[in-house]
Amino acid sequence: MLAELSPKPRKEKQMAECEPKPTITYDDFTKLDMRVAKVLEISEHPNADKLLCMKIDLGGETRQIVAGIKEYYAPEAMVGRQIAVVTNLQPRKVRGIESNGMLLAAVNSEGGKIRDVVVLSPDREVPNGSPVS
Repeated sequence: MLAELSPKPRKEKQMAECEPKPTITYDDFTKLDMRVAKVLEISEHPNADKLLCMKIDLGGETRQIVAGIKEYYAPEAMVGRQIAVVTNLQPRKVRGIESNGMLLAAVNSEGGKIRDVVVLSPDREVPNGSPVS
């Protein structure tokens, strides 16, 4: 049984109003490789207060990603959970730790303040590595 998904109290922080992004073509969209991954391990980032480091299983491949969700999720609430991930981003160092993907999350904001961040997950278990389309 998974721990409660969002046990941490919400913190409000300032954010720019959500402005529309430029229109892209269907071909641009198809370049994204989004897949379902299971969180295997999670730890606090050693050099950042708001980041978590996750080891994820993409169905035959294990990767590390770094995500800014520490204010919204306790690490133990994420282990064993399936999440949606963009897998074909160029690797990037985030405060000294390499991230090989990006989790997808919805941001609830009001009046320029972030009220909540909700990690996107399938509503039932699917094989790790399943494409998101």
